[in-house]
Amino acid sequence: MDTVTTLDKGHGRRERRTLKATTALNEYLDWPGVAQVGQVESDVVKDGKTTHETRYFITSVSRAMADAGQLLKWTRGHWSIENRSHYVRDVTMGEDSSRVRKRSGPQVMAAFRNATIGLLRTMGVTNIAEALRRNASQVGQ
Repeated sequence: MDTVTTLDKGHGRRERRTLKATTALNEYLDWPGVAQVGQVESDVVKDGKTTHETRYFITSVSRAMADAGQLLKWTRGHWSIENRSHYVRDVTMGEDSSRVRKRSGPQVMAAFRNATIGLLRTMGVTNIAEALRRNASQVGQ
């Protein structure tokens, strides 16, 4: 088992993350392409309150290509991107309050939102909300 722990302080909180990765479960799982299985435990203390979260992952990246330290960096980057995308879709585009609920409608709308965000980021836009407001005010111009 390969293990790494990081401690971070900033923004009024302390975060401890521990990643454990193993190859011992590969044959048992019978998952195509599995090279490592892992667990990430996070403890965050903010305003005197502690939250604990445990996540699991499967990767096709071998231990020779990525040890626990590299995997932890990648998982942090993955969740950073995921959280940033979900925040924009929910807060800026109101995804959680959408009334589209039937059949494939929610997936189609999510695809449109993701395409819009991706296009704007490809164009170098860093403030999606501002870009959407600016474009909405220029309809027909």
